Amino acid sequence: MAPKKKVNKYDDNWAKEWFGAGIFYEGSEDVEVDVFKKLEKKKVLSNVEKSGLLSKAEELGLTLSSIEKLGVFSKAEELGLLSLLEKAASFSPSVLASAALPILVAAILAIVLIPDDSAGLVVVQAVVAGALGVGAAGLLVGSVVLGGLQEAD
Repeated sequence: MAPKKKVNKYDDNWAKEWFGAGIFYEGSEDVEVDVFKKLEKKKVLSNVEKSGLLSKAEELGLTLSSIEKLGVFSKAEELGLLSLLEKAASFSPSVLASAALPILVAAILAIVLIPDDSAGLVVVQAVVAGALGVGAAGLLVGSVVLGGLQEAD
């Protein structure tokens, strides 16, 4: 299911009355998103190759044969991660970015509200605020990446 993008439409029959929102009204249009075609157009794989990331991964011991031995792809298929990726690609980037704000506020509240009277509470404060902060940052970065993938050609 592709995300719906909001569009403004002009209403020819609109006339100023004592009620009414204005000359434009909000509608929506379905946008088809094919993540793999977008990645192909942006030449992501060739950019990864040029950047030397594969060589660095191999230096760290991560090779295609090690991935094959671990059974990463078959496990991802069993767990349905590819369909999850497809569903995630249909999310609205603005929803992801909007969800990041309350999580960021919760991280700040964790720092403010959890007392730092003992070492244990400081650790709890750091873990909770850190996890929430990383989650908010992940949502923001995800919204930017997803917005780039979903932008019209």
